[in-house]
Amino acid sequence: MADKSLVVAISSRALFDLDESHQIYEKQGTQAYCQYQIENEDVPLKPGAAYNLVKKLLTLNKIQNTSHVEIILLSRNSSDTGLRIFNSIQHHKLEITRAVFTSGSSPYRYVAPFSANLFLSTSPEDVRKALDAGIAAATILPSNVGESSDKEQLRIAFDGDSVLFSDESERIYKEQGLQAFTDNEKQTAKNPLNDGPFKDFLIALNHLQTEFGEDESPIRTALVTARSAPAHERVIRTLRSWGIRIDEAIFLGGMDKGPFLKSFGADIFFDDQQGHCDSAREHVATGHVPHGIANE
Repeated sequence: MADKSLVVAISSRALFDLDESHQIYEKQGTQAYCQYQIENEDVPLKPGAAYNLVKKLLTLNKIQNTSHVEIILLSRNSSDTGLRIFNSIQHHKLEITRAVFTSGSSPYRYVAPFSANLFLSTSPEDVRKALDAGIAAATILPSNVGESSDKEQLRIAFDGDSVLFSDESERIYKEQGLQAFTDNEKQTAKNPLNDGPFKDFLIALNHLQTEFGEDESPIRTALVTARSAPAHERVIRTLRSWGIRIDEAIFLGGMDKGPFLKSFGADIFFDDQQGHCDSAREHVATGHVPHGIANE
């Protein structure tokens, strides 16, 4: 896998809409679920919340005729019921060839052997395990996902504290209040923040961006944070110290993030706080990152 620049592992329920099937599983059990999937294995599944993201990631390979991006499917289905998922992958013309079917057990343990930079799942439990293992991971939430405004360009937005950066500053805010947080950020403005769980994923994404000229890059990134001046400086200096280019930085000072993410045209947004995720998922695909003090 060393030749791959970006590897994303995704669960079948994040990629496809399996809600109807899952309700059969919840109400009638495994046997009825298996029977339903086998009877419908030639009926393509509809796109799920992270489908547009996956489609655009795979399009990056076609732009340069390379294999810079790989999507790995990790599923709790059995190989038998997984046939419908593979048929759906072929129907939607998604270049996904590697998959793991675990017949009900958690597939997260295969994230590391595939050298995945990111793991997306609808299972908060699996996501937490991946984060604990040092892998960027998010729980894909049910979202109002329309076609994004830019059909070609891949647009990914991140929260800062507890996502790109550690929760060290957020911890001060939660425990001591806004004034203590502001004072601390002023005093430490020139000290880079420690790494958060999504730093390595952003670096891998940035590495892909550098394959293209700045004006024709098919990837655009944004930092969308509740911070405002004067707490902006430390963030900017941290990204600079990492050698990372963020295309847009939006400092909202506590305003609702959703409308701004819609204006940015995010294909996905990652945030650690449930309230911000609820605002975001009214407009864009959203991944909750259960990390840091807000999730203790």
